[in-house]
Amino acid sequence: MGEEVKVIVFALGNEEYGIEVDKVRTIERLSPITRVPKTAAFIKGVINLRGVVVPIIDLRGRFNLTETQPTENSRIIVVAVGEIEVGFIVDSANDVIDIDTDSIDLPPEIVGGIKAKYLRGIAKLGEGRLLIMLNLSEVLNKNEIVQLAQIEA
Repeated sequence: MGEEVKVIVFALGNEEYGIEVDKVRTIERLSPITRVPKTAAFIKGVINLRGVVVPIIDLRGRFNLTETQPTENSRIIVVAVGEIEVGFIVDSANDVIDIDTDSIDLPPEIVGGIKAKYLRGIAKLGEGRLLIMLNLSEVLNKNEIVQLAQIEA
């Protein structure tokens, strides 16, 4: 057995994804988002989270999935990437689980229409359940991080 990593499980459509707990700052209900002009379409705007301006990204838009209307279960997962905090809109945040790092395989080229560069790997959880592990540094590439840093400032 390898090391275990704690992961927050969230959903986009029918797929389950994971982000390591140590990268997650907080999970919030959707709150009003202030639009920011001249940003990529998937950057929905910013929220004021306890006095901190946090850029908000719709992960569905980021991954070129069909965007849907938020529901009662929609959440914003606030993650830290380097010095920047960013919120991801997800359909739901369901669980915190421990995953054996040995059960995480390299991602295939495309999973559910999402390019492999956004993925750290696929975790096999048993009973045919797969968890798509995100590679946060690619989900937010350097140019976008610069753009988001400018929004924060």
